[in-house]
Amino acid sequence: MSSTVELTKENFDQTVTDNGFVLIDFWAEWCGPCRQFAPVYEKAAEANPDLVFAKVDTEAQPELAAAFDIQSIPTLMIVRDQVAIFARPGALPAPALDDAIGWARKMDMDEVRRSVAAQQAENAGQAGDTE
Repeated sequence: MSSTVELTKENFDQTVTDNGFVLIDFWAEWCGPCRQFAPVYEKAAEANPDLVFAKVDTEAQPELAAAFDIQSIPTLMIVRDQVAIFARPGALPAPALDDAIGWARKMDMDEVRRSVAAQQAENAGQAGDTE
């Protein structure tokens, strides 16, 4: 029994909206490193039942892969409070995955939101400068 959720373009937004902490593994069946990473990811999912561990099959869901500009697989993304705070290509070893989860758990999301808002305001200001 898998403890991960299969994400599709139909359930992606709802999953990310309904859950404050979602890890997403972008993968494909033909990808050797993806197959190597799968048991590490499953083990982490079992060890962290309070988090949502999801998978996006990039072959079946090319729109999602394109929307997140996934260039290589596997790529791990962590989304907290609907903000992508971590994205890294490559098959992470278990200690690195545990470190990434620990780092993401400690992330001050109020600070992240302030930073995102400041970046958006700066981008809006730059867009106004070009008119």
